[in-house]
Amino acid sequence: MKLESVRIPTRLRGFAAGDAQVFDVTLAGDRVQAVVPSASQSGARGILLSALVEAHAHIDKNYTVQEVGAAEGNLFAAIERMDKHRAGWTGETLRPRMERALQGAWQSGTRALRTHIDWVQADPPAALAVFEALRHEWRGRIELQFVSLTPLDLFADLAAGEHIAREVKRAGGTLGAFVYRNEGLVHKLGRVFDLAQDHALGLDFHVDEGLDADASGLRSIAQLMRAREFRRSVVCGHCCSLAVQDDAVANETLALCAGAGLHMVALPTTNLYLQGAWDRTPVQRGITRIHEAAARGLRVSLATDNVQDAFYPYGSYDLLETFGLGVQMAHLAPAGEWFDAITVSPAKALGLAWDGRIAPGCPADLVLLAATAEHELIGPRGRQRTVIRAGQILEQTQ
Repeated sequence: MKLESVRIPTRLRGFAAGDAQVFDVTLAGDRVQAVVPSASQSGARGILLSALVEAHAHIDKNYTVQEVGAAEGNLFAAIERMDKHRAGWTGETLRPRMERALQGAWQSGTRALRTHIDWVQADPPAALAVFEALRHEWRGRIELQFVSLTPLDLFADLAAGEHIAREVKRAGGTLGAFVYRNEGLVHKLGRVFDLAQDHALGLDFHVDEGLDADASGLRSIAQLMRAREFRRSVVCGHCCSLAVQDDAVANETLALCAGAGLHMVALPTTNLYLQGAWDRTPVQRGITRIHEAAARGLRVSLATDNVQDAFYPYGSYDLLETFGLGVQMAHLAPAGEWFDAITVSPAKALGLAWDGRIAPGCPADLVLLAATAEHELIGPRGRQRTVIRAGQILEQTQ
């Protein structure tokens, strides 16, 4: 198969392009065989991306808004509603919703997905067994990872924390926690780092998901990484409070994060919905400091987060929709320079074998957008796509 006259975003190029902007890409079997400049550089037929990477989702919660209702900006109301709903979850009720999420992600061009699984007591939740079965069934289509999403305070119970870490290790997951202005925060975070070190686990936190300037979870995590010389992957999602802190404080925190080598994930849909006022037109947007992080070499990922649940009652598993909202919400311009936020950056955060850069020899797992130029990216026509997996066309228009 040959894809003629396509643009490849600069940050997705794993080859020397010179002055060329338009390329012909030849596929052979399940690999890219060659990438060469097109004979004519005057026009393109589309924009070529590597298949998309979803760094932060909740496929156990999704498609429940009809039962629980929308929280309308109240994060803790959403948590309470989902706590009540979770009590009735079984493998039979979870599987159809989780499969629906994977099918939507697959059709839109996603090759890897990390989901957080609510884990609110020592014993594994029902969703874990369903996830493990789906991970096996979807092997070769979507690479699936999971994170145990546990309230940080639960780790104060040493036996519970040890049990969770052992089960996460057994199931091949990542250890996680919800961190937000907890009493004794540094001590409890230290316990999570202890468990990760003892069991050789990566870490993935929901951190500072609010607009309180005194939230210090992100800074504390970066400091612990450096103090412990922690070498495994650490991912921090949300980081909303960073946006409302004084510039000097925020910039110092970002410098710590960059120095520690942690990964940040911004969630445009859920945080735009949950953060800020609901009794007036909101001024604050609830997204972290993406530009300032990038200035320090820390390229933030964009991810879906919640879909049709109490936290966010709308949405889908189309990462290009998330990307489009992120571009507008955070003024990411030129937009074409930020496609690494749904490809290369999350691939690095998730430790994937392929970094998402397109080059001869890389997997022929690609997404060809109908958009031919920068200002067509956000519209419905520009988002139409041909999804190519293992060198074969999967889905032509979306």
